[in-house]
Amino acid sequence: MKFGVIIFPGSNCDYDAYMAIKTVIKQDVDFLWHQDASLRGCDCVILPGGFSYGDYLRTGAIARFSSIMKRVMEFAKEGGLVVGICNGFQILLEAGLLPGAMLRNTSLRFICRFVHIRAEDEDTPFTGLCRKGQVLKIPIAHTDGNYFIPEDGLRQLKENNQIVFRYCDESGEVTPEANPNGSLEGIAGICSQSRNVLGMMPHPERASEKILGSDDGKYIFQSVVDFFHQRK
Repeated sequence: MKFGVIIFPGSNCDYDAYMAIKTVIKQDVDFLWHQDASLRGCDCVILPGGFSYGDYLRTGAIARFSSIMKRVMEFAKEGGLVVGICNGFQILLEAGLLPGAMLRNTSLRFICRFVHIRAEDEDTPFTGLCRKGQVLKIPIAHTDGNYFIPEDGLRQLKENNQIVFRYCDESGEVTPEANPNGSLEGIAGICSQSRNVLGMMPHPERASEKILGSDDGKYIFQSVVDFFHQRK
């Protein structure tokens, strides 16, 4: 299959995502420029971490209006696979492809460290190789990762099983102490109601090889590949 990694002005994890797909998952991958109008036949699009357009207005708010995002939104509505990581998650929220919003971390500080997240749902294109409740060790790096959604929206997320990952301790317990940013109910990642769009704050591309401290991020990318080939 073919992946596409979008480069926005301010992206800083684009090459990390590219290399994880190219050298670890060993799939075809192209860079997509933010001003492009075509996805060049990509089967899965990755919106990487960084500071798109400098986050000068609000995280992800300006990137939502870029030319490439018009096509990404069409692609998602057609059932195409989309993964937003960190700033990419924020862009997906601003674009309305996922519900909710990101607030400043409760510490009001940038946090960059490994955390543990628990797979809440194995029935998505992004977690098919995970077992429900499996704990993954993956790093975060953000200032605005405090996920929030109104009560009605949270209820809908739960009813539709859209909560994909929660922050937890090493044993898998979701506790306030294991929540690095104050995210509502420890939410670390969600999917769309149609289950083809994933947004997550942790960086799986930074945990794709053991030399990086963990290779648990491979579960997400390899799940996408397996899902794609099964669907085909």
